[in-house]
Amino acid sequence: MMFTCMPGCNEPTHRHRPSLLARTGSTKTAAKAKPAAAKIVRDRKGRSLRIDLHCHYLNPAIATRVAALNPNQYEASVIFANALTREVNVKQAKDRGPMLTSIEVRLKDMDRMGIDIQAVCPAPNQCIYWSEPGLGRELARTANERLAEIAATWPDRFVAMGTVPLQNADMAVAELEYCVKKLGMRGVEILPNVNGKDLTDQSLGLEKFFAKAQELDIVIFMHPLGFTQGDRLMDHYFNNVIGNPLETTVATSHLIFDGVMDRNPKLKVVLPHAGGYLAHYWARMDHAHRARPDCRVSIKKPPSSYLKKFYFDTITFDTQMLRHLIDKYGADHVVLGTDYPFDMGEDHPVKLIESVPRLSRADKDRIMGGNAARLLKIKR
Repeated sequence: MMFTCMPGCNEPTHRHRPSLLARTGSTKTAAKAKPAAAKIVRDRKGRSLRIDLHCHYLNPAIATRVAALNPNQYEASVIFANALTREVNVKQAKDRGPMLTSIEVRLKDMDRMGIDIQAVCPAPNQCIYWSEPGLGRELARTANERLAEIAATWPDRFVAMGTVPLQNADMAVAELEYCVKKLGMRGVEILPNVNGKDLTDQSLGLEKFFAKAQELDIVIFMHPLGFTQGDRLMDHYFNNVIGNPLETTVATSHLIFDGVMDRNPKLKVVLPHAGGYLAHYWARMDHAHRARPDCRVSIKKPPSSYLKKFYFDTITFDTQMLRHLIDKYGADHVVLGTDYPFDMGEDHPVKLIESVPRLSRADKDRIMGGNAARLLKIKR
């Protein structure tokens, strides 16, 4: 197995590729590195790189390992779905299985879509929080080492973002450090809740996880897996169509109102699906903060001031909606995303960005890859 590690890794079991370490240009860890210069990373022909910060890989070994445990019984996206939706999802899993598991198929699709690099992360249902902590740690390690292997084997096409067992805060912190310091990962994907508990629930003790993520200067990619109270979202695939943006909205609101973003001002959190509903209806929470003392328990600044610290992907399916997102949060806080290879993803991400009205070439380049390169520390 090959590993893409942080500069200076001296783990004897890792067979490093010298070119990978040389490309980083530094022997400092991510926690001590200076912020990258705000410049556009380009390929050898001078074209700005196109980096997909929202894409998934399904690990067949993990799927086989947990099959006997009936993981569907824990997943809101399955629980709150009618018979037709389940039937369609089974067919999609069969049809798109090679896209989820085969790197060769993935590379062809990336070329077709105009994507140079994927920041590949687990399929959301392989962020396994429902298991007992020891098994969760083991499964996370399996997922992370495979993703690191992919990034090391195709270093010009992939960087990796892993998963951690959030059902145990200490294990999550330890696995996060392993991901970054040993495997060279650029971030981790997390779900917006842990078995129905908000990420800020004190019983989870995840404050140490967020503090460690800030210290290591990595990306947190917070991806939903259906809304956990979706009994009214059973039909019409509503628990994805409505529920996924709603889940992101609720979790982001907790990170803001419960003070996580205030206590960790340099935390880098990327929100999928254009930030859910909160990114487009932010003024209501600011009004509540002004009007009510129960909305000022943990934060003094307007909630939208913390929302502006987040990053948002481009999965809007509409140029005007994407234009609004850019106008509100800045071209430096929007990143290209596809949700590859799922049917609710964006199959023409470059065309979508190119079609946004009144968007300069420099801002298009930032959104297509410059911002992601800065966040993920990708250099050429």
